[in-house]
Amino acid sequence: MSLNLQDIQRLFDQRGSQRYGLEAVSQREHALQCAQLADCAGEPDGLVIACLLHDLGHLLAAEKNGTTEHDLGRDDLHQYSLLPFLRGALPDEVLEPIRLHVDAKRFLCQIEGGYLAMLSAASVHSLAQQGGAYTAVESRAFLQQPFAAEAVRLRRYDDLAKVPDCVVLPLEHYLPRLQQLMPQTA
Repeated sequence: MSLNLQDIQRLFDQRGSQRYGLEAVSQREHALQCAQLADCAGEPDGLVIACLLHDLGHLLAAEKNGTTEHDLGRDDLHQYSLLPFLRGALPDEVLEPIRLHVDAKRFLCQIEGGYLAMLSAASVHSLAQQGGAYTAVESRAFLQQPFAAEAVRLRRYDDLAKVPDCVVLPLEHYLPRLQQLMPQTA
């Protein structure tokens, strides 16, 4: 079953105040910061909405497990677990950067000197759970995928979207664009 606009808003309203892993921001703050960074950079609506929703899989996992936070002791594969709930509701320009944003971190660790050192402690911790930096061969394969460049841009916004007490636009600012990307139902 695909999530609709109300389902997404409900997840943010009910679960968004939970802490974003080991970071000093909530899931909602992180999502809104990430979307705002993409929006201010002039990204197309599909990538702005991908930035908003990229970690929604953490909220779905917490809801499914009845917990207030995602399990920090294991990789919850949030980039994949969300997709069945959005497939059919949103286009690939939103879904594929979400699917690839963890791979983009692994890619950047391999190709960009200094990238690993600038990651937060929480991102380094999750990187280890997610398989660590890619090899050169894996990096080349990553780049061959459609939407790899968009996933890298999402990743960069993701890395910056962890600022406590950052002033951001509310979720309601993005809902019309999210609705516009969703197919019209009869």
